[in-house]
Amino acid sequence: MTIHHTNLTAKRTVTSLASGILPGLKKHFPNGAQSLTFGGGSVTVTVDQTVNALQTLVDTRAAVVTARATAKVAVAAENSKMPPLLAFLRALEAYIRLNFEANDAALADFGLAPPKARTPLTAEEKAASAAKRKATRAARGTTTAKAKKAIKGNVTATLVVTPNAPAPVATAAGTAAPAKA
Repeated sequence: MTIHHTNLTAKRTVTSLASGILPGLKKHFPNGAQSLTFGGGSVTVTVDQTVNALQTLVDTRAAVVTARATAKVAVAAENSKMPPLLAFLRALEAYIRLNFEANDAALADFGLAPPKARTPLTAEEKAASAAKRKATRAARGTTTAKAKKAIKGNVTATLVVTPNAPAPVATAAGTAAPAKA
């Protein structure tokens, strides 16, 4: 199997190449002390060193694959357990803040920052807010409670009642006779 250098960047390809070369090295170079020279004479190693290097490559890749699978299982377990734990944590934080809201030192003991003080509005912001309220009231036609009480409606409605068909009246003999209108 010939693999071009550009394909060697894929880790699976490199691993499969190394694991494919290992049996051939052991078969065709049984003497582990035999020296191999390659790479234009720039690399000289023994067969045992080569086998060890390739086996390290294969083992390292296998360890990565195993670690990823383990991490994937751990992340899935975390994702399934997190929603109720987060709800519990938020409720506990609310409880602590409720009980210690006035005590900044106690909140710090729990690792919680004290609530920020509300920044008062400037005169310009107050004026803009009042103008917005007035415009909203005008647009919606809202009034004060006293003005609402003063508003009385004139309702003129006639009630029309349509009688249903007369119900049968029971007679003394036990038979029903039609009702007379």
